[in-house]
Parts: sequence; C-alpha cells; structure tokens
Amino acid sequence: MNSFRPTPASGVQSAGIREVEKGSSEHVDVLIVGAGLSGIGAACHLKAFTPGKSVAILEAREAIGGTWDLFRYPGVRSDSDMFTLGYSFRPWTGDKGIAEGGLIRDYIRSTARKFGVDRLIRFRHRVQAAEWSSETARWTVTVESPDAGATQLSCSFLYFCAGYYSYDEGYTPDFPGLDRFAGRIVHPQKWPEDLDHDGKRIVVIGSGATAVTLVPALAENAAHVTMLQRSPTYVATLPTVDPIASRLRERLSPARASSVVRWKNVLLQQLSYQLCRRRPELMKKVFRAGVIRQLPPGFDVDTHFAPRYDPWDQRLCISPDGDLFAALSAGTASIVTGEIETFTADGVRLASGQELPADVVVTATGLNLLFLGGATITVDGRELVPAETLAYKGMMLSGVPNFALAVGYTNASWTLKADLVARYVTRLLRYLDEHGYAYCVPEGPEVPEGAAPLIDLKSGYVLRNAEDMPRQGPAAPWRLYQNYPRDVLLLKRGRVDDGAMRFHRAPAARKPAAEGPAADAPAADAPAADAPTAGAPEKQVS
Repeated sequence: MNSFRPTPASGVQSAGIREVEKGSSEHVDVLIVGAGLSGIGAACHLKAFTPGKSVAILEAREAIGGTWDLFRYPGVRSDSDMFTLGYSFRPWTGDKGIAEGGLIRDYIRSTARKFGVDRLIRFRHRVQAAEWSSETARWTVTVESPDAGATQLSCSFLYFCAGYYSYDEGYTPDFPGLDRFAGRIVHPQKWPEDLDHDGKRIVVIGSGATAVTLVPALAENAAHVTMLQRSPTYVATLPTVDPIASRLRERLSPARASSVVRWKNVLLQQLSYQLCRRRPELMKKVFRAGVIRQLPPGFDVDTHFAPRYDPWDQRLCISPDGDLFAALSAGTASIVTGEIETFTADGVRLASGQELPADVVVTATGLNLLFLGGATITVDGRELVPAETLAYKGMMLSGVPNFALAVGYTNASWTLKADLVARYVTRLLRYLDEHGYAYCVPEGPEVPEGAAPLIDLKSGYVLRNAEDMPRQGPAAPWRLYQNYPRDVLLLKRGRVDDGAMRFHRAPAARKPAAEGPAADAPAADAPAADAPTAGAPEKQVS
C-alpha cells in the first residue's frame, strides 16, 4: 500500500512539476488559482501524484498565505485545531493546537518552500475570466496583472483554491450616524498598522469568531472593551495546548502521534456536530453549563449566551483557554446585547437608550461572499450561473468540464476537506491519462426547487449571498454531509467512474504533438513507493 510523501525541493529543478516559460501562447496542464492554505496543499499533491504535469499558481495578492496573510488584527488565530488544520502530509509540530495567525502563515510559506511549489506562484495575477472550449479541450484564462495588464494563458484543468469571500473588503452594515462618530472605525479584514488601542475605549460590534477573538486580545491593553451583539452565539472553550497530544508525543514517534491526534480530533468534532444536530436541546444545556462555570455568579447568561438558533446552524465559536470569559470576569471587557439606534459623536446609542462611549469602533460584522473570486466562467459560449449548478462531491460543478474548487468544511477544519479534494483531483487526472480521455464533466439532475446552497449555514454572510452559490442535490454525490470519515471513503476510496462523471476523448481533428513530458513519465524526485507518512492517502488511482 503506497503512501503520500511529497518530496522536499532540492537545489536543482524538480522534475515532479514542470515550470513553464511565460509567453503569449503559454499552456499549463493544471492552473491553480490562489496561494493560500488550499492552493499550496493542492500543488504539493500534484507534485506527489502527477509527476510531469506542468503547473502554475496565480495569486491575486503579493504574498503566500491567503486568509492567514490577509488578516492581521490583534489575536488572530485558528478556530480549528492545528492537528486537523495542518496538512496531512506535513503534520503540525507546534505545541499549540490553537495557533496564532502568524504561525499559521509561516507554516504555509515554509511548506511551499520545503516542497518547491513556491516558485510556481505568480503574484498579483488576478483571474478575470475563464472560457472552456470542448473543441480544444482547454480553458482560456484571462488574467490581470499590474505589470502586463490583461493577458491570457490556457490550461487543461482549472483548479480554484481562492476561498469564497472577497479579499477586497469586509461587510459593514449601513449603521445610522456613522459619519457623526468622531473616533475611528475599523473592520478586522483591513486592520490598520498605525492603530494604537492602548488605553482606548473600544466597542467591538459582532458576536462571531472574529469578535470572540478580538475582545480578549484588545482587553489586555485597552481601557475597556465592550462586545456589542445583536444576538448571542454559541461559545465553547478548548485548551490552547492539547494535553493528550503532548502526552502522545512523549510516547510515540512524531508521525504516529500526529496521526492518532488528528483522528482523535476528527472523531470528537464529528461526535459534537452530530449531537448538536440530533439532540440540540441537550447540547444547548451543555453549552450553557460550560459558560456558567466560567463566569461570575449572577452573570446574565441567558441574555448574552443563549442563541435563538440551534447549535451549528451557524459556526461554533471557540475561546482558547476561556480567554473571553476570563476578560469578562476580570471586568476588562463587558458584553451588551441589543440593537443599534445610531452612532453618536462619542460612541454608539442603542434602541434601549443605553450609550456606549468609544474611541474606536471595530465592525466585526462579517464577510462579503465572492464565489470564484468574482471571475466569469464560460462553458462553450454559455456563461456559468453558479446557482443553476449542483456541487459534485463538494468540489466540482455539474456541466463544467475539467474544473475543481476547494471548499472546506463548515463544521471542522478547512484543510481536512481541501486535502481530500486535492487527492481526488490527482486521481481524476491520472484516470484521464491512463484511459486516454481529454476531459470529464459531472452531469447531474436538474437543480431541485429550494435546494440548499453549497455552504449550508444560517450565518449572515451566507444568507446575504446564498443566491450566488451552487446548490446541493438530494443525495450523494450531489449532497454534502459535512462528514470527514464519509468523505474519505467517497474521495479517497470511491470509484472515479461512478456513473455521474462523463468522460470524453479529444476531438478527432485535434491531435497535437505532446507539449511536454507524458503525464506518466517517471520523475526524478517522485515520492518513494514505500515512504511512510502517518495518516496519508493511499497512492491509488481508483
């Protein structure tokens, strides 16, 4: 049984992925959009399992890291444990299971360097449009860059790893009186480097993961921080350092310990999620009891920590070591639940008449969804309307050939799903090569009336833009179950030719000479067949 071990880059050019000369007629086998957590992982998988394929990565920004390079607000951290958020092929070795954003950014960048995929990245290259032609079995991709303007390149397979929200700006409601406020208004997505919050009165508007992170971090040096929420959210406490992981590392090899901890956390996540969905009233009591234990007697838990929705209708918030509750207990932070009537010159006035004085207001009010980075997708002359497609295995779209996208779990670590998607893409590419096919297309049923969107959460940022998202069908492979063990069977073990995927050969009129090494040509640095890696995918095609 073969395992996955991407070969670290050496001082010479890697043969595992071919670099491509830039030019007006440039063609690559696989074009990855995005150099964040998903894009770097995808490139590493391609290097390991599809040696000889030419690959390029287009990144709209100037740095590797995606979300973890963009967000720089105080306290920014993972809201999933790093043993599952880290790559399966490069286990997280840090002591902290809940890690700061800077550490995660460094982890992604060092992974890109270690496996030699950093040199495949073209920064400040934003994809504007992609057009598929079945006659040529290729995508023609229009890219905008500051240096070259609008240029085009083609690819055989297009792989979007750009997430699903806009990097340009976050969401801020049109609050009444914003222009009257004499202080500073900041959105966490664009945290200003020159903002000195020491000794300031700060109001953080929001109750999601960002607000839960910001409040205790700001409270360390601010005069006072008020968390202003329209409605409560569920907040659970996890230890920053996983005690079980620490003990296992003392007794097992690093690879073995990582595998055990990863699966331990996966199963605990699934257990918690399933209990929340099947026994919501029981889990409401569990969350309430956990909050009560960490707050002073008499704290109004039912006003501030009793959401109107069921657990996991929206994403669960994590408080590492109970830092939010510690700040509330110490009095350096407070929480207020109510509706905003208007901003004033000195702060915020609520509908109840309560005044919240502020020098700084942070609008931790969410994201703007932007599917495929705003790029226009056309298939044989017809522009894609995402809401008229079904998501195939949560990673492809019905009717769209040779195309994949990385969308992580909503109830578990993003990378768990992104890793599985990357592995499946390599299986699919190898299947095409081995059977002489030029492209494949998932062909599904009609989109059902009232079908759920691809991201099926009741969070505000999803509800505001749900009409722009692909849909889910009634059953697999068109339905997402948010279940990692199930997806392991579907994406790592399931058949590639499953009846829903249609395979096509190149048009007879087009028989070009090979444009590079054959897809199955041996690579000088291809992964060893018996190289062991804990928790790694099997090296099989179907």
